[in-house]
Amino acid sequence: MSTVNHSPQAYRPMWVSLRAFGGFFLLWWLLHLWNGNPLQLPSPSKVFEALWGLLREGEIAEHASVSTLRMLLALFFAILVAVPLGFVMGLSRQAEQFVGPLVEMLRPISGIAWLPLALFIFGVGDTLPVFIMFYVGFFPILLNTVAGVRLTDPRLLAAAKTMGVRPLPLLLHVLMPSALPNIMVGIRLAFAASWAAIVAAELIGAPSGLGFAIEWYRQLLMTPKVFAFILAIGVVGYLCDLGLRSLQRKLTPWTEGSSIVT
Repeated sequence: MSTVNHSPQAYRPMWVSLRAFGGFFLLWWLLHLWNGNPLQLPSPSKVFEALWGLLREGEIAEHASVSTLRMLLALFFAILVAVPLGFVMGLSRQAEQFVGPLVEMLRPISGIAWLPLALFIFGVGDTLPVFIMFYVGFFPILLNTVAGVRLTDPRLLAAAKTMGVRPLPLLLHVLMPSALPNIMVGIRLAFAASWAAIVAAELIGAPSGLGFAIEWYRQLLMTPKVFAFILAIGVVGYLCDLGLRSLQRKLTPWTEGSSIVT
């Protein structure tokens, strides 16, 4: 028979979070009063009023759905390329020596640095933001996959080889379960990095999306709506991360409570 914990300790994390949000909005309101220019920094009430209007009109849902679809597409292609390459690099030192220097040279280059060239190649449309988010998300997945493969217990590999397990079953039933927790961490890091780049990617390279809406209302000097879309980016990103955390727990239940799941 299950019991529900109603002790004060059970609600402590929620109250801590509420105090943090309360402090954030109080600081925002004080900065608004100190600044004195609502065009530069509107009050929280004005922003929430604009946010409610945009939600009621369906404008936030429209732009958020477009941005989320681009994000999922970019993440899909990043996983499709980075995970197999990560397994190859993790299993073969020669492959790591061949590809590793190129990866380490490209990894520090910000996705924003590719915007002018990507705009020239792809033009304005869906391809440019998907490419930028793919580029930004590729490296966390790749490096975490390599780490996950190399952290596989050598005794498991030795036992499987002793039992005559063929390469494909070895990959699917030994290496993949071992590397999956790290891969999921990489996917979450990739999502966070790519979602953070969405504003720059859609700012000049897309005809729709949350980043496009921010720039559109900035040009119209509708600052409360600009802040409303900024809040929308944060909320959508947070909800997506919660979804990825839940997926991570379901796919890797054996890591529950370990330091891998963050």
